[in-house]
Formats: sequence, structure tokens, C-alpha cells
Amino acid sequence: MSKLHKDDRKMLGKQGEELAFNYLVRQEYRIIERNWRCRSGEIDIIAEKSNKLIFVEVRTRRPSNRFGTAVESVNFRKQAKVREIAQFYMHRFHKYEQSIQFDVITVEMSDSDPDPRIIHIQEAF
Repeated sequence: MSKLHKDDRKMLGKQGEELAFNYLVRQEYRIIERNWRCRSGEIDIIAEKSNKLIFVEVRTRRPSNRFGTAVESVNFRKQAKVREIAQFYMHRFHKYEQSIQFDVITVEMSDSDPDPRIIHIQEAF
């Protein structure tokens, strides 16, 4: 993969995460962390709503479907990784009693449509 292509993907991902962040704020989620990292990896957004701690994986795609849909990219392996990181977060911040939820937000960006399509899948896994 060329550096230019990788940079384009990174920029697209950042745009998607920003759109997902703004969407969650409009939906009255309280954002706790963005791009929270630990030795196991990174969680895009950690939010809170209705006394639940919500770990959000954001996937951004262009409509080509060359690599599958955004939802399909959150496969079993990725879900296991997000769960592992969430467990590390909860241990690190002593959130043992807090209810948790795993959501996926997909953002589809199209050159022909100025409005990205945002789909929020609550309790995705």
C-alpha cells in the first residue's frame, strides 16, 4: 500500500471519527475519551449515557465496498480486541460495577453526496 493511500485512509478515518463524535454529542452522550490507548490497542470513543459506559468503534468507508461494508469490518476478531481494551479500561479506572455497552457507528462518505450517512448500531456485540 502506498504512503499516499495510507494517508488518505487515515484522513478518512479521522473525518469519520469527528462526525461520529458530533453525532453522539447531538444525541446527548457524554464523551469521556476519544482515541483512548493502552498496550492492547485503542478504542475510538468512550461515552456515557443513562448510567452506561459505552465503548464505540467507528468505521468509515467510501461506498465502493471493495473491502466489504463498514459493519462487516467489525468482525469477531475486532470485537474481541475491543472487549479486551474495554476490560483494561474498566480495571484501570475501577469501573467494576458500571454497566457497559458496545456500539458501532458506521460513516459512509460519498463524493456524490455531501451528507455522510451515519448509522449507529447500539449493543452491536
